[in-house]
Formats: sequence, structure tokens, C-alpha cells
Amino acid sequence: MTVTSEASTAWEGSLFEGSGTVSFSTGIGTFPVNWKARSEGSDSTTTPEELIAAAHSSCFSMALSNALAENGTPPERVDTTASVTFKPGTGITGSHLNVNAVVPGLDADRFQEIAEEAKAGCPVSQALAGIEISLEATLA
Repeated sequence: MTVTSEASTAWEGSLFEGSGTVSFSTGIGTFPVNWKARSEGSDSTTTPEELIAAAHSSCFSMALSNALAENGTPPERVDTTASVTFKPGTGITGSHLNVNAVVPGLDADRFQEIAEEAKAGCPVSQALAGIEISLEATLA
């Protein structure tokens, strides 16, 4: 089965003075987006990089959870933060995954191996192959 997900953006104005909204086909919300937030940061306006970070952290968490279960050590909890970096004039330069997990019966070395494999196998990591993806993985 193939699943297609959609999001739409309505933009008004030029890049620097304009703004827009991003909406998801699921109806979960509509979020403001603009250049100032993207190039300077914001606590109230999203960016394409924040949306990529959401996709990367959720995809990696799913991939890691599956890999741990296949190892015979299913996790009790996986908490992942993805930090996606954008440099105006250059573009997206990297994504850093920081994961902390509770996995009974698994040592730190094996956890690191499985996390690295999950990073490589995560479909969003594969889609981001043109940028550096780093990983910091710890057991709780």
C-alpha cells in the first residue's frame, strides 16, 4: 500500500516582506510561516526546517522502536529531538538527532549500534541524504 501525505502553503507578498500559512490535509492545524522566522528564529512562527525536524524525529523514533523490537529488546520509551540547521544563502546544512530511550536488557554499546542502523534506515534520513546527519544516543 502506498500512502501520500499532503501539506499546503498559501503565501502572500515577497520573500522578505511576505508571509504565509502551512496547513495539513489531516486538518490538524494551520501554522504561520515567514522569512524572518526562518532566518532569525521565532517562538511563534514555524519554519520549513522545524517541519523537517518534526518529520525526522518522528520517523527516526519509529525506525528505532522497530529495530529494538526486532532485536528482542522492545523499548519502553523513545524520546527524540531533531535539530535542523538552516543558514541563509546556503540552505539546510544538517540535522542532529538526540535520542534518549528506556530499553530494558540492552547495553549502551548495542543500543548505539542499533540507533546508528535506525538512523541510516529511517526513510526521512534517506530523503535528507544531501546533508550531514549526526546522532547522539543514550540509554536512560
